[in-house]
Amino acid sequence: MQAIEALLARRRIARYITRTPLVRSQWLSEAAGLPVSLKLECLQHQHSFKTRGAFNAVMAAVERGAVAGRQLVTASAGNHGRSLALAARTFSLPLVVFTPVEAPRTKLDAIRGLGATLRAEGRDYDQAERMAKEFAQSTGGLFVSPYNDADVIAGAATIAFEIVEDAPDVDTFVVPIGGGGLIGGVAAVAKSIRPDCRVVGVEAAASCPFQTSVRAGRLVEIVPGPTLADGLAGNPDPDTVTFGLIQQFVDEIVTVSEEDIARSIVQLAATEHLIVEGAGAVGVAAVMAGHVAAPGRHVGIIVSGSNIDLAKLAGLLAR
Repeated sequence: MQAIEALLARRRIARYITRTPLVRSQWLSEAAGLPVSLKLECLQHQHSFKTRGAFNAVMAAVERGAVAGRQLVTASAGNHGRSLALAARTFSLPLVVFTPVEAPRTKLDAIRGLGATLRAEGRDYDQAERMAKEFAQSTGGLFVSPYNDADVIAGAATIAFEIVEDAPDVDTFVVPIGGGGLIGGVAAVAKSIRPDCRVVGVEAAASCPFQTSVRAGRLVEIVPGPTLADGLAGNPDPDTVTFGLIQQFVDEIVTVSEEDIARSIVQLAATEHLIVEGAGAVGVAAVMAGHVAAPGRHVGIIVSGSNIDLAKLAGLLAR
């Protein structure tokens, strides 16, 4: 993924996305003993950074003539499907979304509400992805991966430009890792602008395929456990391009516990008045837990989404 592709994506999607704020977090800066800023992609359209990649992928496919007479197909834990549904509706394209059966209700309802055909049939994300790819192959649909797609990655990478422009002194990027598209794109662009910056990826301890794989030097399939960070759970495609990007551009991968994630969701609500889902809170959780060593550096955390079920949020706040 080259920075030029992200620049082209930025121009392409500008009218369809929000330039989200980068805000200094006083409470987290004091707790960590260093300046910490939050990139609030939880305020993006559809409440997730996924909107960037979804619109770039759809618009690029339209420009190439790749969608003529075809339906779009994808797999998603929820946010990518929701964002792709908005992009598909915007350009009057049919879309089928495969998700896990137990994907958060708020995400499933939004996918349906945006007019996509929802297939909430997967036992977990891994199975939903296999079902989506098989369905696309058998029907002639265009499969749009939520992470293993150059246009999706380039769209996500546009976040890096905004962070650097709004706070040129940010020199440590803390980024959630699910399928690796967000961190792969952001890391590649950040390193092209500031080769001396550090990029720290964060996974849930219950599902950490990339930390396991980087240590092994090859992609390793894990058995993911249940996690509040449902948007990060599961194994990546064995052929994903994101593993190479992570190996090349990411300096360190850390994991956070379920208690760390829960605490960060509550603290973000209490101190920043932000509703944040588990996947969006893992970067804050890593800094709160002291897993990001960055003395003398300005840390920028991507808060990637806010699509958490209200019942789950109420339960966390009541604890």
